[in-house]
Amino acid sequence: MSTVNPQPLWQPDPQRIARSQVTRFQAWAAEHHGAPADGGYEALHRWSVDELEPFWEAVIQWFDVRFSTPYARVLGDRSMPGAEWFPGATLNYAEHALRAAETRADEPALLHVDETHEPRPVTWSELSRQVGSLAAELRALGLRPGDRVSGYLPNIPQAVVALLATAAVGAVWTSCAPDFGARSVLDRFQQVEPVVLFTVDGYRYGGKEHDRRETVAELRRELPSLRAVVHIPLLGTEVPEGALEWDALTSADTEPVFEPVPFAHPLWVLYSSGTTGLPKAIVQSQGGILVEHLKQLGLHCDLGPEDRFFWYTSTGWMMWNFLVSGLLTGTTVVLYDGSPGYPDTGAQWRVAERTGATLYGTSAAYVMACRKADVHPGRDFDLSTVQCVATTGSPLPPDGFRWLHDEVREDLWIASVSGGTDVCSCFAGAVPTLPVYIGELQAPSLGTDLQSWDPSGKPLIDEVGELVVTNPMPSMPIHFWNDPDGSRYHDSYFDTYPGVWRHGDWITVTSRGSVVIHGRSDSTLNRQGVRMGSADIYEAVERLPEIKESLVIGIEQPDGGYWMPLFVQLAPGAVLDQALRDRIKATIRENLSPRHIPDEVIEVPGIPHTLTGKRIEVPVKRLLQGTPLEKAVNPGSIDNLELLHFYEDLARKRA
Repeated sequence: MSTVNPQPLWQPDPQRIARSQVTRFQAWAAEHHGAPADGGYEALHRWSVDELEPFWEAVIQWFDVRFSTPYARVLGDRSMPGAEWFPGATLNYAEHALRAAETRADEPALLHVDETHEPRPVTWSELSRQVGSLAAELRALGLRPGDRVSGYLPNIPQAVVALLATAAVGAVWTSCAPDFGARSVLDRFQQVEPVVLFTVDGYRYGGKEHDRRETVAELRRELPSLRAVVHIPLLGTEVPEGALEWDALTSADTEPVFEPVPFAHPLWVLYSSGTTGLPKAIVQSQGGILVEHLKQLGLHCDLGPEDRFFWYTSTGWMMWNFLVSGLLTGTTVVLYDGSPGYPDTGAQWRVAERTGATLYGTSAAYVMACRKADVHPGRDFDLSTVQCVATTGSPLPPDGFRWLHDEVREDLWIASVSGGTDVCSCFAGAVPTLPVYIGELQAPSLGTDLQSWDPSGKPLIDEVGELVVTNPMPSMPIHFWNDPDGSRYHDSYFDTYPGVWRHGDWITVTSRGSVVIHGRSDSTLNRQGVRMGSADIYEAVERLPEIKESLVIGIEQPDGGYWMPLFVQLAPGAVLDQALRDRIKATIRENLSPRHIPDEVIEVPGIPHTLTGKRIEVPVKRLLQGTPLEKAVNPGSIDNLELLHFYEDLARKRA
């Protein structure tokens, strides 16, 4: 990693810096909490990690967090795992999510968009009324704080209502998208034993209707804990026998009643991708998510009542929960239920245009797909409202930064962000007051002591190391479900560096304070002692127009050797001849390192992903090492299981 200072791709103008919420927060925190008045974001960040308690107290006061009973102190215990935040306090997440209904009743809280791309508003007063009605009905069904409520739902307003009504009662929400098959849903929901299931009869995607009634019937059979099933007739079918009707539960004119719960009371359960076993059931708290998301969305994303927040996601990904939290800042949240590329690759840009999105978030993969498909968003759509395009899911390659800058607008804030389902937030990414450098995340997040460490625990600058967080964050899991002694939680993050969160990513913290993500450290490529993240290989190889997608695996051989194949899915019409193989190798040699030229370049019919779209490297590595398919991977976690048979056959031939 070079320490020279290149020119930034984008720099915020002085007016933007002055009016940003993080600038105003810093001035106010300097006056009231001892934050540094000068030194900009870097000084504020240093204070936020050195003085954790004053910082988080400043956050709750700045955003006027309402406590039903007050807290004894900010941090009762700061050891990890098990940090204790705001002991004694009670509050309710849903109460904060619906606060704008008090002052902006007739303005849109939600804009719902389907594949017609016509936005339909749900006002703050209507959202609040439906949540009030549903919460009262859930209580009448016997739902109590701590009970689990599950949703098998697409990204529609009913999902938001169900989540907020669940939180209002003090129950625990968990959801999966309806494109998940029955087995992968049951792998998740059976762990938490929900008492209520919200479900659709089907969904529309890619211009087609997908009937899910048989899957729903299987879920009902296999979840004996269910006391009630609520039917949402998205495709217009009749209510199944024994189910309740959505409209009947949400029609009353009822003010929502919010159950005050302890700060550490569970809000929702999220799931790891579960590629090599049962997904981890990650439990996060009402208070922890509330304050972390206020910080992230209000200060880092600079969202407020004038904004419209669109992130392309499904209810099976943490970004949906993060998107819903946009309501905490009074922002209008855009819910898009449909294919990211229907009727054409430019679909998401059309949604951003038609909803007047000010912050539009998507995946790095979608940006690169638009680049390959020769989409011209700035030319073909009116994106004048879009202030920021944010990406996550995987590192945004340098070419993605350049493409957004050239094809959307030169004065565009590009926020590549990185975090995890594990914290339902960002470790590093968006800062409205800092420059953007190509291929880099702007800075670590406030209150997050993000560092890059070598194996002995020494911090590194301008060198690749493990992503660690050395202080507690409020949204870190309170526990995993069904992990009574906490051993699975401990082993997931704290087994390498005691008391320090190791996330499993390779990163570089630059001398400028920015961050580069290199991919997962558990699938690291290590040749002759030189380590490299797989993301660096993908970024180089997928610049070639012939390559649609790629997957690189490094495998330690029994004889001490190292086999590193590169699997490529070709673009339509391309042929993997010797000339293309040579160009692939030359690209890696020139852009990365001669040590990381693959031993073989192998054409594959497709690259397997998790259900949330991440390439699966570790299970493929296990298959190539001879592990049987049923032990190498959890079948319910993969988007296309057929693709794995190729790697299984290859392992057999090599053996």
